[in-house]
Amino acid sequence: MPVSLKRILVAAVFSLVSIVLAGPSLAVDPFTSLKMSRLPAGSMTAPFELTTLDGKVVKSSELAGKVVLVNFWATWCGPCKEEMPSLARLQKQLDPAHFALLTVTTDLQRQGIAHFLSQLGISLPVLFDEDQDVSRSFMVRGLPTTVVISRDGTLAGRAVGPRAWDSPEVVAVMRQIMESGK
Repeated sequence: MPVSLKRILVAAVFSLVSIVLAGPSLAVDPFTSLKMSRLPAGSMTAPFELTTLDGKVVKSSELAGKVVLVNFWATWCGPCKEEMPSLARLQKQLDPAHFALLTVTTDLQRQGIAHFLSQLGISLPVLFDEDQDVSRSFMVRGLPTTVVISRDGTLAGRAVGPRAWDSPEVVAVMRQIMESGK
């Protein structure tokens, strides 16, 4: 056997043994498979209080203990509107005792938003960030932006751009976060 082939085989065996010994440390992060970025460990959600389309006040403190998916969107954003039905389907698949889905907009046209949701035949909580304070605290730079908050209030991950939020992969990741807390 030529020397170069022996070296290749030895390197391959060494690499394989290294991978096997590393085991779970090389496991794929589920957020990566969803094209979401993890946020730095320990990053906490800034407290917020926003009013919904129907006039109810939602406080972040009331969501403690739940996994929360916060989707920032606007009526003028085509990709935002495209992903809305998948958000509604995701909401229906997860237990509201352990999961909350919020959509946040800086749009001021309440009637237009109500009409838009009605046309799609969906019901989602729409919160108004009229001063953009919450959008700034979540560092929203493009729409749609979606942030996942763990049960303990830490920021788990973020996605910029549309997603199929009701895909089996997303549902599995949300359930995993609901169970593990992270």
